[in-house]
Amino acid sequence: MKKLKLAVTGKDVSQSCSPEMHTFIAHKMGVEISYDKISIDPDQFSQKAEELFEKYDGFNVTIPFKLDIIPFLNGLEGDAKLFGAVNTVLSASRKGYNTDGLGFMLMLENNGVEVAGKSVLLLGAGGAGRSAAKKLVQAGAQLFVYDKNTAAAAEVAAQDGATALGEVEVRPYDIIINATGVGMHKTVGISPLKEDVILLCKTAVDLIYVPPKSAFLEIAERCGKQIINGMAMLFYQAYFAECIYQGKEPDSALAARLFTEYSAK
Repeated sequence: MKKLKLAVTGKDVSQSCSPEMHTFIAHKMGVEISYDKISIDPDQFSQKAEELFEKYDGFNVTIPFKLDIIPFLNGLEGDAKLFGAVNTVLSASRKGYNTDGLGFMLMLENNGVEVAGKSVLLLGAGGAGRSAAKKLVQAGAQLFVYDKNTAAAAEVAAQDGATALGEVEVRPYDIIINATGVGMHKTVGISPLKEDVILLCKTAVDLIYVPPKSAFLEIAERCGKQIINGMAMLFYQAYFAECIYQGKEPDSALAARLFTEYSAK
């Protein structure tokens, strides 16, 4: 089998861990790959996009090009249709895929978190929140969405059959998911919620993976809750993308074993 040439592209992917992650997964699946990081100025993307198809067998797309890539494609598959956004591209077919939601749901599944019939508070109605919302409702969760931008929360709720909140009340939720950026970069040490709400949940999920334990998760852990950070979601997104590149059927158990191995490195 030839060595697959892959890449990730975004505005600035210099710090991306995708090359290491994809290379590890592909190697464990018996496939050799090369994996480049391609940072592109947003103003230059339309001129540079064709080069990606010519140079690579497939590529991952991140902020801010998940929508910009669509005009260059022949069609969308699976969740890419559902989300209207693409994070994985096969160059030969020019088909776009999205593994964000699959990675998110497998992270919950492999941590033993059932969402069907459960009340879920989702913080954040941006890109990550929108993907999570669609998959949660699809899986039968009773979803409540809060965002400081109330119009964004209302839009997500209207599209997905969830309930938009104007403010977060102190009441029990089975699962609380932080899909905001609060807790990373300049907000390290800050939690998007106070302890009074966190105290009433069963599971706290933070899509942030740097730092490994955000202030939100630290509070939840102190309160005796199950905590999950977003590294598994990132890894499983990459796993599903590798299955697409290699034309293989995903295996949840294999993905879990690979993540355990990767985490232990």
